Amino acid sequence: MQRRWWSVGFLAVLPCLSGCLYHTHKVEKTTLAGPAMDASVAQLVNEVNDRYSAVNSLTATVDFQATTGGARQGKETDITPFHGYILLRKPAMLRVLALLPVVRTHAFDLASDGQTFKLVIPPRSRAIVGTNKVTKPSANALENLRPDIFLDSVLVKSIEPERLVYLTNRSETRRQGKKLVETPEYDLHIGEEDPQATDGLKVHVLKPTRVIRFSRLTLLPIGQDIYDADGGVETHVEYGPYRQFGTAHMPSSIVIQRPREAYQITISVQKVVVNQPLGDEQFVLKIPSDYKVQTLQ
Repeated sequence: MQRRWWSVGFLAVLPCLSGCLYHTHKVEKTTLAGPAMDASVAQLVNEVNDRYSAVNSLTATVDFQATTGGARQGKETDITPFHGYILLRKPAMLRVLALLPVVRTHAFDLASDGQTFKLVIPPRSRAIVGTNKVTKPSANALENLRPDIFLDSVLVKSIEPERLVYLTNRSETRRQGKKLVETPEYDLHIGEEDPQATDGLKVHVLKPTRVIRFSRLTLLPIGQDIYDADGGVETHVEYGPYRQFGTAHMPSSIVIQRPREAYQITISVQKVVVNQPLGDEQFVLKIPSDYKVQTLQ
């Protein structure tokens, strides 16, 4: 009874103290980007898988912009933009060609069969060969730019059977002109059970592999984070506004960030053709006999 009377007395005093203890001030008000659409886990998984299965091959005309460095290095270096092309054929055939500004001769030419790659750099009479995945990082950030980074980012890959998935939602606030715009988003978390970490525990330990972000205005993927074996973000991707390229509804820009290797590649998409036949010969790259060849791991 005594505690109850104390509570009532405290609440009665609060209005008298509020002028001393509280101060209300104005903050900038956010504007909702639009009405949020609802979706289930199944809908979003099917959306990803259907979009991925609809594309067997892709030929894109693009512009590349690369930046190395960042806050940890205390400096950034912008590399001259290149015009170029991306050819992709499932499951993992890739060709990336970049042209030098003005003269439009080859700046570099990369080809991969899904396991190994060749990279030819004519201005330096140099070639690089190696495996698709970085197993031994190079001090030169762009030497860590391997085919798998393009293969994982240009298309949002399908979600494999037996993966563990769950859905969260949130809002992202960004400044657009003079307004703060709040955009509702879904995060589709994808992972698998880690048997080694689970051993001896009464819980199941989840090992993250990817998070795909969706705009709730369109239910289209607007980004993804791809995790390494230690649970760190290996690749961060952002997809710009979607456009209709012929029969393909694709992002007009793809920003690929590699936090550990401190570089960023921005791909501005000019043209896309999907499901055009691409023969094996279009993924064959010959290294001139007089080039210096470096092998990367």
